[in-house]
Amino acid sequence: MTRTSRVLLAALVCLAPLAACGGSSGTNAPAPEKPRKAPTVKVGLLLDDLHERWQRDRELFVEIATDMGAETMVEVADGDQALQIQQAEKMLEAGANVLVVVAHDTENAAAIVEKAKARKVPVISYDRLIRNADVDLFIGFDPVRVGEMQAQYLLGRAEKGNFILIGGSPTDGNAKLLREGQMKVLEPAVKSRAIRIVGDGWADNWTAENAARLTEQGLDKARNNVAAIVASNDVTAGGAIGVLQKRGLAGKVLVSGQDAELEAARRIVEGTQAMTVYKSLRTLTRLAARSAVLMAKGERVDTSGTVNNGKLDVPTMMFDPITVDKENIDGVLIADGFLKRDQVYAK
Repeated sequence: MTRTSRVLLAALVCLAPLAACGGSSGTNAPAPEKPRKAPTVKVGLLLDDLHERWQRDRELFVEIATDMGAETMVEVADGDQALQIQQAEKMLEAGANVLVVVAHDTENAAAIVEKAKARKVPVISYDRLIRNADVDLFIGFDPVRVGEMQAQYLLGRAEKGNFILIGGSPTDGNAKLLREGQMKVLEPAVKSRAIRIVGDGWADNWTAENAARLTEQGLDKARNNVAAIVASNDVTAGGAIGVLQKRGLAGKVLVSGQDAELEAARRIVEGTQAMTVYKSLRTLTRLAARSAVLMAKGERVDTSGTVNNGKLDVPTMMFDPITVDKENIDGVLIADGFLKRDQVYAK
């Protein structure tokens, strides 16, 4: 497991000469404006979709990159890998000096890296590790650890009974690593027959609709007798809980999540979702934006470890996630400024 070192950079601002408007300036003349220096580099940010979590990433990333004097180009693929490749080509044609990629398909996104390398443009793999490609930097969290945290929390409170597993998109390598972590924890209980997995599937594109379908299948198989649902993120958790509500089971079945989205926080307070995993986006996006600007300028970025993507050991900055439930939601999400108390506890 790796740890990050932070890179700090101050933006440079140049002062423009005073402009006269006829006559001499007096003491009451307005102070001249200090125009922002023209961007010296272009940063391309490629997003898979714009679920709540990714809206936050975009806003924070653009804010930091802009403050550092960079121009940020943002494209959203809406779950379409072919479109994401086209968007990357568009950014490269527009003169992007670095690409930051949240890959829709972590295998096929290697095509984006190849196109960038042909132009000698560095690529940062953001949150989702692009496989089998010459990625320059990975910034994110350990999805295996997140999966372990989800399963440990639920198994600690439901040591026996039927479980449903809802994975993320099968095209997202993180979804498979999450499942790996979940099964590391659950496998011993399955082998001892303490728990039984009655539903196990993947929610294409991480949608609530696909998660709801998997939940219905598992509940039907177990005749509504389910102790816990290991949902891989908050969107899939929401889909599962919607089905539980219709069957009068919300709050009776433990459900995990990830990303600490506002609706998930509200469900935790209400008691329909047991937990989520918080990943400090404030830290993640700021470091990603700063690293992107530095790399765009050809400057060195410090890292603290590597992760193998099937082709090479990628320099990495990785962070520790936090389990959040009803007991610590105020002390973590609200105290960190990630969510506002009046939003979380809104009636």
